[in-house]
Amino acid sequence: MSRILTIILNYKTADMTLKSTAAALREMDGIEGEIVIVDNASDDGSFETLNAQVTANNWSRVRVVQSPRNGGFGAGNNVGLQLGLSDGSTPDFYYVLNSDAFPDKGSISALLVYLESHPKVGFAGSYIHGPEGDPHLTTFRFPSILSELEGAARFGPISRLLRSKRVPIDVPDHTREVDWLAGASLMMRRETLEEIGLFDETFFLYFEETDLCRRAKLAGWPTVFVRSSEVTHIGSVSTGMKTWERMPQYWFDSRLHYFTKNHGWLYAIVAVKAHVLGGLLWRARRLLQRKPKADPDHFLRDLIVHDTRHLLGARKTIQEPQLGARASAGDV
Repeated sequence: MSRILTIILNYKTADMTLKSTAAALREMDGIEGEIVIVDNASDDGSFETLNAQVTANNWSRVRVVQSPRNGGFGAGNNVGLQLGLSDGSTPDFYYVLNSDAFPDKGSISALLVYLESHPKVGFAGSYIHGPEGDPHLTTFRFPSILSELEGAARFGPISRLLRSKRVPIDVPDHTREVDWLAGASLMMRRETLEEIGLFDETFFLYFEETDLCRRAKLAGWPTVFVRSSEVTHIGSVSTGMKTWERMPQYWFDSRLHYFTKNHGWLYAIVAVKAHVLGGLLWRARRLLQRKPKADPDHFLRDLIVHDTRHLLGARKTIQEPQLGARASAGDV
């Protein structure tokens, strides 16, 4: 029988993490495996609270560990991914569950059954919905230059022309392959991670699942959205994204790292230019048609300043060693 290690990452949400753990425990009844709660260096007493409650509830299948630092979503989950089961053995599958996500009936077993019956699939994720049943958009295509233009412009004719490049995929009503899934409820095959590696810890928050799923797809391990697996999700509890007035620097860092890592700095330059072009078109339409604000404050300016500074530095770093190499070859 396959064994699962469920990983729940906590950051200053101990009470909610315990509710998520209870839901996961219920859904793992009859499934071999364990749950590990990783406290991501909350420094607010979460680690002590979680330990005390796990003991009080007599949750023998649950461990609580503490990350030595808050390295973000990927780094925190990597702590759990590297632990293995408590007997020292390695699980067959890893299940990453957000601390504000609560598996519905049959949700974990649905992912497990799908991966067991589809041995060439690397990752499987759930249909995510809010407490009132409203679907959450978690199915996506990989970002590209054209998707940057489409997403920033918010213009019907452009969106129709580039519909195959649009990053969000309307929530499917059936099980299907997608490029990548948000990591609120994601089951991963051990062999896939052994081949491609774990989360890239350069990403503090955002784009880490995108990068992981892209590496898996390039290695021949697709990602599948499993409609029969349903999970209730509150969303943005730890990050506070819903209340952002301005995009944090780590979002820009993650976006730029994704493009430069996967496509190179020249591609990243064109991607930011495409976004700026689309963003200027959107702002012109806002002015003329009095449309409501859609971006956080100063978003376009922050994007331009951030990417220009980092891309110019990256280009200089890349060019200088090449010049040195040619000079050395000439000397020889």
